Amino acid sequence: MRVDNSQVVRERDPRSSRDLWVLLLVVAALVGGLVLYAWPSLQIHQAGLTAQQMARERKRLVEENRKLRLEKATLEDLRRVEAIATRQLKLASPPPARVVVTEPAAPPPGTRLARQ
Repeated sequence: MRVDNSQVVRERDPRSSRDLWVLLLVVAALVGGLVLYAWPSLQIHQAGLTAQQMARERKRLVEENRKLRLEKATLEDLRRVEAIATRQLKLASPPPARVVVTEPAAPPPGTRLARQ
């Protein structure tokens, strides 16, 4: 036996729509609470990683600075400069009669000398 349902009109149940909204609200509240709980922990972890990376970078830069200071001191060595001038550039020391010694000019009053 066949039943003809073509004349049946379905009505929307208002309770099912309300239940869906309540469920969505509860899920949104749970997700929001989880995000608010996890966010500070994630930020603390990220800050720790950044601090470690910066400490490694600082250590590398301090070592590089030490090496550059050593290289600068080596390059500024007067014996080395004189050896390069005499051997490679074929320069000679002037005779004592041609040597002129000058005193450094005094700084104007009120100025500070920069320390190195």
